[in-house]
Amino acid sequence: MSIARKLVQKRRCVLFLIFTVSSVTPANGTTLARMTLGQLAAAAQIVARVRCTGSTSRRDGGSIWTFTDFAVVEAIKGMPGPRITIRLPGGRDGHLLETVEGAPRFAPGDDAILFLERTRAGDWSISDWAAGTFRIERDARTARETITQDSSGGGVFDPATRTFRNDGIAKMPLAEFRAKLDAAIAEGGR
Repeated sequence: MSIARKLVQKRRCVLFLIFTVSSVTPANGTTLARMTLGQLAAAAQIVARVRCTGSTSRRDGGSIWTFTDFAVVEAIKGMPGPRITIRLPGGRDGHLLETVEGAPRFAPGDDAILFLERTRAGDWSISDWAAGTFRIERDARTARETITQDSSGGGVFDPATRTFRNDGIAKMPLAEFRAKLDAAIAEGGR
């Protein structure tokens, strides 16, 4: 092959690469906006204070799902009954582990307020997963209860300022949270 022909082939290859690279659109990442307490209350059919009694994981439809059982301590919105099971993606099935970012996990004894919606399969799931999970902690010394939203530590994009911020509910006194939640439900979260 002549030198001229090799140069033409190299030029074609370079032009092809330049064209290919310039025509590729950049990948867009997923950016989530945090739902307000009012939006969570409106989206949820049930809002309840619950205590985890256990969970199991199993395959269903080709994926691993975790089914967590809760005793209902208090129904805040809706009529959940005395026990409820929540279905969330991910979990362990034998030696296989599937992890899904943002899907909360619970241990027996965990105390929380959950915002729940029916899935297409008819099961219950948590509205907006980590954003709809509020964990309750009790100070052993003072018996004071505080509540922290699972998503409070993650950055959320604020379209008004075009910046990321951490602004979920963290270590709020439970009584203050309940007053805000009751007001949100009364304003339209029915």
